[in-house]
Amino acid sequence: MLRQLIPVSALLLGSACLLFAGGINGLILPIRGGIEGFTALSLGLLGTGWAIGYVLGCMFTSGLVSRVGHIRAFSALAALAAITVLASAIFVTPTAWIVLRGICGFCFAGAAMIVESWLTDKSPANMRGRVFGVYTMVNLTASTAGQLMLIVGDPSGFVLFAAAGIFYALSLVPTAVSTSSNPDDLVQVRLDLPGLWRNSPVAVFAVFFVGVSNASFGAMAPVFADRIGLNLTAIAIFTSVPILTGAIAQIPVGILSDRMDRRIVLIGVALVALCADLAFYFIQPSSVGANLVLAAFLGGAIFAMYPVIVAHANDHAGEGASIRVSGGLLLVFGLGSIIGPLSAGWGMMQYAPRALFVVTLTSHILIVVFAVLRMLTSTRSADEKTAFVPTGSPRATTPQTAVLVDELVAAG
Repeated sequence: MLRQLIPVSALLLGSACLLFAGGINGLILPIRGGIEGFTALSLGLLGTGWAIGYVLGCMFTSGLVSRVGHIRAFSALAALAAITVLASAIFVTPTAWIVLRGICGFCFAGAAMIVESWLTDKSPANMRGRVFGVYTMVNLTASTAGQLMLIVGDPSGFVLFAAAGIFYALSLVPTAVSTSSNPDDLVQVRLDLPGLWRNSPVAVFAVFFVGVSNASFGAMAPVFADRIGLNLTAIAIFTSVPILTGAIAQIPVGILSDRMDRRIVLIGVALVALCADLAFYFIQPSSVGANLVLAAFLGGAIFAMYPVIVAHANDHAGEGASIRVSGGLLLVFGLGSIIGPLSAGWGMMQYAPRALFVVTLTSHILIVVFAVLRMLTSTRSADEKTAFVPTGSPRATTPQTAVLVDELVAAG
C-alpha cells in the first residue's frame, strides 16, 4: 500500500495543506465577525458567498485548466485563496468579507478539482479505492485540525489569518515542483434540472434541502455556539465533532442502503436529524456536554445523507451517466447551500440563535414528507444497485470527485 501512495504523496500533502487552511478560514471568520459585532445575517451571507463561489468554481475551473494547464491553474487558485484570507484580516467589514469569501470558495473548488484529477491519473486502477479512502481521511483530518487551531490561537488577532494564508500557499508547493505530466482535462458539468428530475425526483428534492440544512449548520454553527455562550475551545469542538460523526456514520448507513431501499434509509437518517433539530430548539441545552452530544447526532445524520442520495440517483442512471448525474446533484446541493446560510442568518438576527434549527428542521421535514410520498406513489426500484461510496463533507466534494469514484467503482 505504501508503495502505491508514494507517487501521490505530494498531492495528498498539498490537499492536506489546502483543507487545513480551509478549516481555519471557515471558522475564524464567523468568530472574528462576532467579536467585531457583525449581524447574524452578515455572517450567514459569508456562507452564501462561499457557496456561490464554490458552485462557480465547479463549473468554470475546467475551462481555466484547459487554457493554462493544471500546475499554473492550481498555483493561481491557491495563491488567490491565500490573498483572500490575508485581505480579510485587513479589510474587516461584512461587505469585503462576503466578496472575499466568494472568491475563496471559487479557488477552493477549483484547487480541489485539480488535485482529484491528478489523483485519478496517477493512481493505478486496482488501487484507486484505497487511494480515494486515504484521500478522504487526509482531508477530514486536515480540516478538523484546522478548525481546532482556534483553541490555540487568538481570533481577535492576525496570527490565525496568517496561518491560513501560509497553508494555502504551502498547498501549491507540491504541485509546483512536480515533474509529472498533466493529467486529462477536468470533467465539465452543467445543470440539467429536467434530466436530473426524470432520473430521480427524490434525489433532486432531497439534495437541495440537504444543501440548505448542511450549509446552514456548517456556516452558522460557530455563530450559534458563540451566541449561547460556549467558550472558544467548546466552539471549535462543537463544529468539529459533527464532521467526525458524519464520517463514521457513513459506514453503517452505507451497509444499510446497499441492503434495502435507499429511500427508507434516507427517511430514517433524516428522522434522526429531525429529532436532533427538535432537541436543540425545544430543550435548549445549556451545558457544553449536552450541546456536543446533540451536535454529534446531528452531524452523524446530516453528513451521511448526501452519499445515500447520490447512490440512489446513480441506481437509476443509465450506463455512463453516473458522472453527469453526480456532478449535477452537486450543483443542486450548491444552490441549496446558497439559500441555507442566508435564511438561517436572517432568522437568527430577527429572533434568536436557535432559529438556525428552524431552517434545518424544516429541511428535514420536507425531505421525509417528499420521500414518503414518492414511495407511496411510485413503485420504481433499481434492479441492480451501484456501490455506496462514503465521502467527506459534500462542501468539500467536486464534480471531479465523481470521476474518481466512477473510476474506482469500475475497477471493482
